[in-house]
Amino acid sequence: MTTPEQKLAQRGLELPAPTRLPPGLHLPFSFINVRGTHVYISGHPKQGPDGSIVGPFGKVGADMSTEEAQLAARDIGLTVLANLKAEIGELSRVEGWLRVFGMVQSADGYSDQHLVINGFSDLIIDLFGPEIGRHSRSAIGVAGLPMNFAMEIEGELRLLP
Repeated sequence: MTTPEQKLAQRGLELPAPTRLPPGLHLPFSFINVRGTHVYISGHPKQGPDGSIVGPFGKVGADMSTEEAQLAARDIGLTVLANLKAEIGELSRVEGWLRVFGMVQSADGYSDQHLVINGFSDLIIDLFGPEIGRHSRSAIGVAGLPMNFAMEIEGELRLLP
């Protein structure tokens, strides 16, 4: 069986380094919270190859197109996987993705949030396969997000015992 890490390499994708917070930023929570076989994933923005937070910033539908936001959502998926891998070791330990929740900072009248978050969902299903990667999902538009992020994606999954 091909592992998610092998599929990443086959597709020419690389995980960034785990998230590195900017100096002076204190977050009183974990990006990845493992409780037994259950994993809670806090809202993630996109990060650069070195683990630094790089956004994206602004409003989808005004500052960026749906297509640009969809690619950024895929990159947020890589960010989530980098932090998950740092916490659990091998991504093949994932038994199943349970839920994904995407928040998109949206321009007035913008209604394609579901298409934006497809960038994340499509990556997860591609890397983990339809049985493990299948998840429930919500995608909503919001007036604002912390640090002016254009989107933030969170989720839940279960690990193999």
